[in-house]
Amino acid sequence: MKRGILALGLIFAAQSLLAQDWAKARLNNSPRHGEWVEIKSGDRTIKAFVVYPERKDKAPVVIVIHEIFGLSDWVRGLCDQLAENGVIAIAPDLLSGQTFSDPDGARKAISALPEPQIKADLDATSDYALKIPAGNGTLAVCGFCWGGGWVFQYANMNPKLKAAYSFYGTAPDEPAKVANIACPVYGFYREGEKPDANEGNRHARDEAWTRWKTLLRQLP
Repeated sequence: MKRGILALGLIFAAQSLLAQDWAKARLNNSPRHGEWVEIKSGDRTIKAFVVYPERKDKAPVVIVIHEIFGLSDWVRGLCDQLAENGVIAIAPDLLSGQTFSDPDGARKAISALPEPQIKADLDATSDYALKIPAGNGTLAVCGFCWGGGWVFQYANMNPKLKAAYSFYGTAPDEPAKVANIACPVYGFYREGEKPDANEGNRHARDEAWTRWKTLLRQLP
């Protein structure tokens, strides 16, 4: 089993659902195609946001597990950044069917999600991702904060993954939680994309992005 954990600069900080105009602007100005899709997950239907890269050949697909505040404009903007770097990005909305008036409501709802339901939704997203006509059959996963913790868990659950990228996610605390991981796992730990990030964090974010882009290019 091949396994690697790489501690690098944290790329993104958790953002609230509010004050994300800077993230929405990126989406509005993007030349790439992004769309909402519906995915059947057991008795549920979940929504997911997909962004495609501008390339003629087929591309790897990266599942994006959102942070504890849900599938925000920032997460959708992150999908666009991934597509800008040559991969298809798909972010399932694990709170599909629920609405909230503030970030705290989303946080509480995500904290209450049953683990089997999260796994089922991620499995359904994986199955959908592997059938995307523009995909080349390679599947990876990334996640942020709460989602970064789930990256470790899901890498232990899905042997189809070729790589996993956890951004400031809580690492597993016992051997059984990593025993089945069959792909490299990379950990990134520092903030930097927030508009008010300090110079040190911005520099770390840029270095981490450079490293992550290199890793993405290495996907088969």
